Amino acid sequence: MKTVSMSGSARQNVGKKDAKALRRNGMVPCVLYGGEEQQTVFAVPAKEFIPLLFTPDTHYVELTVDGKKTMAILQDIQYHPVSDEVLHADFLRIFDDKPLTIAVPVKTTGTAPGVLQGGKLQIKIRKIKLHGLPNAIPQEVELDISKLGINNGIKICDINIPDVEIMEVKSSVVVTVRATRNAVAAADTDTAAAETTEAAAE
Repeated sequence: MKTVSMSGSARQNVGKKDAKALRRNGMVPCVLYGGEEQQTVFAVPAKEFIPLLFTPDTHYVELTVDGKKTMAILQDIQYHPVSDEVLHADFLRIFDDKPLTIAVPVKTTGTAPGVLQGGKLQIKIRKIKLHGLPNAIPQEVELDISKLGINNGIKICDINIPDVEIMEVKSSVVVTVRATRNAVAAADTDTAAAETTEAAAE
């Protein structure tokens, strides 16, 4: 899993006035939870969230607060309803020997025959929740679509990731090739051509 580094400083005050003052100065109030330690209240420059937010990838976060480093994941984030400014973020400590649950993106590989026949590839689940040790969780769930014809798909139950539990409904369709009008028309044309050829042969 890729890691993003973020640095911040501990907050001395935790009231609403302090949070507003931090935001005016380009900082985001944050809280770090998890483990036997008490929660850590701190602030991070808003610009340091860019590598986490403007990407489809999932990252671990190496947090440095007043010189102390901690590995974490971004658990929750709050945005301003109008400006989309980051208002608050919650992080969760992670440990090499403790499993965690995290959503990772779906990536398709290969070319589906059904798409070549005029069908349309649809990714119905773009991120899949996985549960396992940090070192076992992959950067992405890679799905080979090279055998998918029209109206064929891949379900959660078809996916296997060693040492990792998939926290989704087994029957859920992750990716499918949907029939389109062009595909149906092409199939009808092929059927008519085949019937004509067969009739001529007779």
